Amino acid sequence: MSFQVFGLAISRGVAIGRAVLVASSRVDVAHYFIEPSRIESEVQRLGMARDAVAAELGGLQRDLPSDAPTELSALLDVHLMLLHDDTLAGATAQWIRDRHYNAEWALSAQLEVLARQFDEMENDYLRERKADLEQVVERLLRVLGQQQGHATPSPGVDARDFAGEDPLVLVANDIAPADMLQFKRSVFTGFVTDVGGKTSHTAIVARGLDIPAVVGAREASRIIRQDDWIVIDGDTGVVIIDPPPIVLEEYRFRQRQSELERARLTRLRRTPAVTLDGQRVELLANIELPGDAAAVLEAGAVGVGLFRSEFLFMNRRGDLPGEDEQYEAYRAVVKAMNGLPVTIRTVDIGADKPLDRMSTHELRHEHVLNPALGLRAIRWSLSEPSMFRQQLRAVLRASAHGPVRLLVPMLAHVSEIRGTLEALARARQQLRDAGREHAHVPLGAMIEVPAAALMIERFLDDFDFVSIGTNDLIQYTLAIDRADESVAHLYDPWHPAVLELIARTIRKTHARGKVASVCGEMAGDPAFTPTLLAMGLRSFSMQPAQISTVKQQVLRFDARKTLAAIEHPQAGSA
Repeated sequence: MSFQVFGLAISRGVAIGRAVLVASSRVDVAHYFIEPSRIESEVQRLGMARDAVAAELGGLQRDLPSDAPTELSALLDVHLMLLHDDTLAGATAQWIRDRHYNAEWALSAQLEVLARQFDEMENDYLRERKADLEQVVERLLRVLGQQQGHATPSPGVDARDFAGEDPLVLVANDIAPADMLQFKRSVFTGFVTDVGGKTSHTAIVARGLDIPAVVGAREASRIIRQDDWIVIDGDTGVVIIDPPPIVLEEYRFRQRQSELERARLTRLRRTPAVTLDGQRVELLANIELPGDAAAVLEAGAVGVGLFRSEFLFMNRRGDLPGEDEQYEAYRAVVKAMNGLPVTIRTVDIGADKPLDRMSTHELRHEHVLNPALGLRAIRWSLSEPSMFRQQLRAVLRASAHGPVRLLVPMLAHVSEIRGTLEALARARQQLRDAGREHAHVPLGAMIEVPAAALMIERFLDDFDFVSIGTNDLIQYTLAIDRADESVAHLYDPWHPAVLELIARTIRKTHARGKVASVCGEMAGDPAFTPTLLAMGLRSFSMQPAQISTVKQQVLRFDARKTLAAIEHPQAGSA
């Protein structure tokens, strides 16, 4: 039976495919396809993991003390039975053989199938055995993760060349931003999550991948079943499960139309972004990792307006990148951009971008009452001076290979400005003392806290440029958690207070002869392009996939006519 669920549309287009359900607790399980020649060895790898877990459980059972409750031995028997049951072991191997999933992915897929069956059992005792099943699978996943030589995906195999099989879409309760980076190889053609907001970082990365996505769909991961055919309408926020043939054909037609429109827009790639009255507009790109530089050039951007360096710090199990590792990453981007400017933002950890299982108490964001207002961004950097200077030195060293600009997030206090300038001066001195080559790096401030927007003139005394982070500026101005779908309807970029803060920042910055840019999601939304241009903005930074659409709006804009209409509204209406 066909039915629909509704959420928030966060990334345009239509995706049609088979649902792959991933439990939120196992979202970090690697998802990749196995080469046909490696299928049986992957099945064997699964078998070896099963044997290892069986030996582990058997050892626990043998080592039980004589006075241990008999229930413990019985529980281990249940785990051994589940481990060898064909509905787990045999069916998981079938996922590998039929769909070419790696062993971890196959286990997750089969766990979702069996978990649904347990949930539907009427007998309380049997229904509660789902927890035992999950524990067995967790043991298997742990052993598979410890095996050598299988930690990374097979190169060259993804959803687009996977033996002509059905396309796949991801369904999950939530996906962390760092986990989204696993999908840059296009294993999935779209995704749906139960939670999330339009400007959560998961949504931002989805737009960067340019794949249809819907978030905040509430019970989607409970209602949708493994391998269901679903349609994701990224334009309206509708997800259709098991669509009837006539609906499926309609969405396939829309898919083709969307592809044609994208192809038409790509023809604007090399067209300079100049308004009808001859004003040049700078269209820059936001990136997360060094490998994204190729997409920036392909999209026709004139530089990187925001390199989110925090993604270098994620998925590392607490092992932070050192100065040399960061330097190599920054240098790779700078050299790949062939002389175009690269703006590197210092690490913006916190809120919906926590680090993985850090041992430092302050970084355990899951225990913080409101992480969006806690130790994040520049606050964290200044609390970790050694780490901060390492990053600053790495950025300064990369500037020897091309034009680099440094951007500091979430500044609000004069003391934070002073702390940043002192750390930067010390980093420069350390490089000079060590004889390390580096160049002049313009320094910018992110305006994403209302306090910063209101004291913009004081900021301009110390900074060469400013970049308005509209996502956080809206969040903090309206007191709305942008990752919370329960208040998503109150997140309003058109709110007069938000627009006034943006316009004021642009006006005051230009009055000082300095550059103001917008790097938040408003920059990549064509609905806001005319408004921002009318405010005087001439520098936008967005996901590479959004550049052509925004450029089309720029090419249609006439600043003189717009200003005349504002100054003489009656003449404009006549």
